[in-house]
Amino acid sequence: MPLTARIRTRDGWAVPHAVVTLTDATGTQVLRAAADTEGAVRDSTALAPGAYTVIVTAVGYAPAAASALVTARGRAEVGAVTLARQGGAELPPPGPWTVDPAHSSVAAVAQHLGISSVRGRFTDFTAVVEVAPDDIAKSRVEAVIRAASIDTGNGTRDTHLRSADFLDAERHPEITYRSTGLTGTGPDRWTVHGELSLRGVVRPVDLDLTHLGTGADPWGGTRAAFRATAELRREDFAMHYNQVVQAGVAAIGTTLRVELDVQAVRGESLPAL
Repeated sequence: MPLTARIRTRDGWAVPHAVVTLTDATGTQVLRAAADTEGAVRDSTALAPGAYTVIVTAVGYAPAAASALVTARGRAEVGAVTLARQGGAELPPPGPWTVDPAHSSVAAVAQHLGISSVRGRFTDFTAVVEVAPDDIAKSRVEAVIRAASIDTGNGTRDTHLRSADFLDAERHPEITYRSTGLTGTGPDRWTVHGELSLRGVVRPVDLDLTHLGTGADPWGGTRAAFRATAELRREDFAMHYNQVVQAGVAAIGTTLRVELDVQAVRGESLPAL
C-alpha cells in the first residue's frame, strides 16, 4: 500500500472521513484520499519516489500538515497525524453520552449568615449529552433534576427548601436545563449556553464547562469527565424568602453557586453493571 496514515484527535480518538491531500515539491496535488470510520487512510495510488507534503483536513478541526518521503519502493508511511478542534478546545468523540448519576454530583452552595457556606446536593437526576460530529457548537445537553431530592444533611432545612419559599417542589417537581449553544473559551474549556427552568420560571443560564478527560472504564465502556459551574440569583427564579438576623445581615445569601461534577458513559443508555 503506497500511502498509509492514521488521523487522530489529541486524546487519541479516530477522526473519521478526514481528507488527506498529498502534494509534490512543486505544490501539485498528486493524491487525495479520505479516512475510513477508524480514521485510517490506505491508498494504492502509485507514487514516484521523493519528498511530499501531507495536508490533513476535517470539518470542525484545524488543518494539519506533515512531511512524507516516498521510498524507492513507492511507499509512504505517514504514521499518526493529530488534529486539534477548531478554536483549540477539545470534547469527547461525537455521539450520544449518558450521565452516570452514581459517579456524578449536582450541588449548590449558598452563603449563610454572611460568614460561611451551606452546601446541598440533588440525589435524583438524569442527563444526556450529544457531541456533534461536525459543528461542535451544535452539541447539546439536557438534564432533569427532581427538586424534592435536595439534601443538605439537615431534615428541617431540607423540608423548608422543598416548600414554596424556595424550590416549591410540590407544584414544580422538576428542574430542567436545555442547552442552546456552545462556545469554546480555551483548551478543554467551553461556555454552555442554555435555559434553566426552576419553579416554573425559565431563565438563560451559562455554564462554565471544563472537559477533564476521556478514557476506558473497567466495564468495557468509555467515560468522559466534566466539571461545570454557574451562578444564579435567587430572585431571578422568584425565591424572595429571607430572614434578617441582625444589622441587615441575611440568613441566606442572594446568590447560589452551582457545581457539577459529571461522568458520562458513551452511548444512549447506561450499561447494566
